[in-house]
Amino acid sequence: MARASDDRSRYLSEKLSNGVVFDDEAVEYPLEKVFPLYALGNSRSYNDVSFNNNNNNNDNNSVSDPIWEAVAAEAKSEAEREPILSSFLYASILSHDCLERALGFVLANRLQNPILLATQLMDIFDDVMMHDRGIQQSIRLDVQAFKDRDPSCLSYCSVLLYPKGYHSLQTYRVAHALWNKGRTVMALALQSRMSEVFGVDIHPAAKIGDGILLDHATGVVIGETTVVGNKVSLMQGVTLGGTGKEIGDRHPKIGEGALIGASATILGNIRIGEGAMIAAGSLVLKDVPPHSMVAGNPAKVVGYVQEQDPSLTMNHDATKDFFELVADNSMDGRSNSNGNLNSK
Repeated sequence: MARASDDRSRYLSEKLSNGVVFDDEAVEYPLEKVFPLYALGNSRSYNDVSFNNNNNNNDNNSVSDPIWEAVAAEAKSEAEREPILSSFLYASILSHDCLERALGFVLANRLQNPILLATQLMDIFDDVMMHDRGIQQSIRLDVQAFKDRDPSCLSYCSVLLYPKGYHSLQTYRVAHALWNKGRTVMALALQSRMSEVFGVDIHPAAKIGDGILLDHATGVVIGETTVVGNKVSLMQGVTLGGTGKEIGDRHPKIGEGALIGASATILGNIRIGEGAMIAAGSLVLKDVPPHSMVAGNPAKVVGYVQEQDPSLTMNHDATKDFFELVADNSMDGRSNSNGNLNSK
């Protein structure tokens, strides 16, 4: 059994790395054509994702869905290794025919309460996700982001089942779709349940791109007029908030590929440039230049990031540059103080 599982894992790895195959034709199709994965260094925009997420096997132009295939195969393997979880894995993944319905089942069962029933939530998630190509793309790119950047996510299956960062992000995506359709009450109800269950508060009107990682996620707050670009990584405790009771556009704009460290607070209608890195615990009140590294309270530029997208490398090491800056400022302060004493 172990040998079979190893062979299956090797097959999936090769398939996800090299490409996919047309359902009805023995023609390889590069994976980046199906999922324009940032991890492969593809600079094209996130659009035109094509996959077959239902039973329409008669369409010769459809291609297989490698993310869903990986999730299902891993779930089957896990059920063989852990028979006590077989019912859970069957109900959550193996009984469904696509990623959307499996995700809807998982989210509904996590968000349900005695008044808002799982069956009702499943209907809502199914209605939105099965008819929104944008969400279908986003949920897959987010799965890939978690798998690539979070070393604790050992499989695609585990991303779908366990991380509350992923679950809260997909709940937001459904709420955002409902908000845009004018179903604001339902969208706010999902926001409320998300906050209660996951400890993550994302306003449904916020605009969040694809390939997002909410790592650990506890305490993340994202305000109403926030805009988050593609490929951004946010750690636990991050606040993207306003500065008071003003109305209108009042929240941060986060550029593509930015990395926001744990417990960083970014306030006001300010811009965080593409590829910027915000060190953990920083308080950011001013615009941050692209590909710069800021740290401190209030945050200051302490260096520049060599990576195009620090969100992909997840390198948070601002310690050396930050403390060198603090030391230099401290020395300058002492020198000025000694000069003032000597002048007296």
